Amino acid sequence: MSSPITDKDIENQIHDIFNENKINDLKKFLHKRACLNNTNQVLIYLFHIIQSAGVLTTTIAAGYNMKELVWIGVGMNILASLINIFEKTNESISKRLLKDISAIKNGTYVDEGSMVNIEDKAAEKKEKDKNQGSSEDSESGDSPEKNTPTKEQIDLRKILKTPLISESQPKTF
Repeated sequence: MSSPITDKDIENQIHDIFNENKINDLKKFLHKRACLNNTNQVLIYLFHIIQSAGVLTTTIAAGYNMKELVWIGVGMNILASLINIFEKTNESISKRLLKDISAIKNGTYVDEGSMVNIEDKAAEKKEKDKNQGSSEDSESGDSPEKNTPTKEQIDLRKILKTPLISESQPKTF
């Protein structure tokens, strides 16, 4: 006979799942950050080389009155600017990843990835439609409390000993 699963067992399994997710995220963040840093080194050198070549080409072309070559130099400078934009974008992504890595290290990391549960949205829509229908029938026009937690939510709160994400973030429709 197998023993019944206790709330403590469930709490431990949930804790293990969250810890495994944090470890996987940490590995992924470190790998992405290393790739971004390596790419940025190449982009920085490439930016300076192309920009210098563009300035030199434009200067020589203007000195010898070669209009076609001036436009090639201008084009090289535009390309260098685009490379600089990519480098700055990578740098900002790398900084955000570093904040997430630090948060994991400090124990304050919250996975902020967005996830939409279609079934929950459909249930909320049905409940909203139902509440609107009942409020039209009532004289006062007051609808029942929409934020009343379900039995499952109360049980999860007890097990997790923390508010649920759905309760702590504002809903947007």
